[in-house]
Amino acid sequence: MAADAPAAGHLEEYIRHLRVERGLSPRTIKSYRADLQSYFASLSKAGKDPLVVSHDDLTDYLFSRKDKGIEPSSLARFSASLRSYYHFLIFEDLIKKDPSIFLQTPRKPERLPRYLTVDEVSLLMNSVRGADYKTLRLRAMLELMYAAGLRVSELTGLTMDQLDLDVGFVRVLGKGGKERIVPIGARARLAAAAYLKVRPETQVSVKTVFVSNRKRQMSTVQCWRLVINAARRAGINRSISPHSLRHSFASHLVQNGADLRAVQEMLGHSSISTTQIYTHLGRSHLQAAHKKFHPRG
Repeated sequence: MAADAPAAGHLEEYIRHLRVERGLSPRTIKSYRADLQSYFASLSKAGKDPLVVSHDDLTDYLFSRKDKGIEPSSLARFSASLRSYYHFLIFEDLIKKDPSIFLQTPRKPERLPRYLTVDEVSLLMNSVRGADYKTLRLRAMLELMYAAGLRVSELTGLTMDQLDLDVGFVRVLGKGGKERIVPIGARARLAAAAYLKVRPETQVSVKTVFVSNRKRQMSTVQCWRLVINAARRAGINRSISPHSLRHSFASHLVQNGADLRAVQEMLGHSSISTTQIYTHLGRSHLQAAHKKFHPRG
């Protein structure tokens, strides 16, 4: 098997993940793709399989880039590309051990996930008012994403039998077909119930909760567009995405003292290390509060 054969297939899955799940800009995605293609080409010349490389292989590659005079900022980006790619492979259970986990390279200041404050979430929800079908659908989408920390693909793929409004939970089928049960609160239940009352009749083959204007399963792109437009109408003038509501869900739970293992389970993370990023958000929240309210902050 050629060294770059498996990676070539998984690269496109990874790029789709960056675009749909993480909402990265086309420019950033282009940089990640170029970084990884350069990396795959280097491995191919050495006759190595990117799915079974070691930590030393990655370190040797980064040092080879450094020897060519690449700036520390570019080297840090190469490292970030590798970390992100191998983290994706771990999350998708395509590899069992992450060779990038202990990479030591120059780093830019850590960029924490973009999330909304509690006030911004309230502003967003309160801006979606009305009894027409499209408004009720949008309100239900926003409430469910925030209430259950759903990925955009999980929301658009949510079927009627996965939603229990009587008990108050959603049964989510996440990446790799992994199932998790996430409770939802009264506001999300009310919003979903109001939408379902006006949800149009669809063909038997359309089993998803949320449908497009053409009465088909809603696409992730349409969901993405609806959320961004709603944020703009609410006056939230910064870059957010549907994934920002998932980050907000986790961030607000951690900030209010939720157990990290419980948050991990509700998010569907395979590893607790993935969830630990939200402890950083929690600390930044405390730092901001200290600076604002302490007499000598």
